[in-house]
Amino acid sequence: MHRQLREYTVTYDDPFADQSPWDEPAATTTPSTEETPLTSTAPNTPAPFKIGFTLKAGSGFESEWITPAVYGHSGEETAARGAELLAAMKAVGLIDLTAKAAQYTREQYKGGAASAAPKRFENGKVVASNTGGSDYTCDHGQRNFKDGGSWAAYFCGGRGLEKPDQCPPLWRQKDGSFRAK
Repeated sequence: MHRQLREYTVTYDDPFADQSPWDEPAATTTPSTEETPLTSTAPNTPAPFKIGFTLKAGSGFESEWITPAVYGHSGEETAARGAELLAAMKAVGLIDLTAKAAQYTREQYKGGAASAAPKRFENGKVVASNTGGSDYTCDHGQRNFKDGGSWAAYFCGGRGLEKPDQCPPLWRQKDGSFRAK
């Protein structure tokens, strides 16, 4: 089979010309048959109200979390959107699907080195539990070790206690031992 090639010539407008092709009016205009778009009554500014939800399947860190957020221009609008979002998530099965996906992911995990210490949530941070190796305790339980580089100390293990109710910290001494001042 033999192909025949045709010769094409492509021409372009002069890019340095004084007139832009976009400035020229269209030669023919046809009336639009499209519907006019609906105008929004919502303000054209960022929504100042926000509600964030944390839907957690369990108390441990291994549990799946869903953290949707809604925005609105008033508290009432934001609350209504939040209720609508949560109802929709339940209606379409998003919460169940998340749980199933998390379970599938856990089943696929082949494991790695086990962490030396379990983690816990304290004062807004994830910290390692001080359950192994430390003999430093107080009346409130296992003391928490903090290393600030030039200083180190074991602090009272009582969670949620006010400062005056906590045991005094044990500060690192020059010889490496720890004791209260």
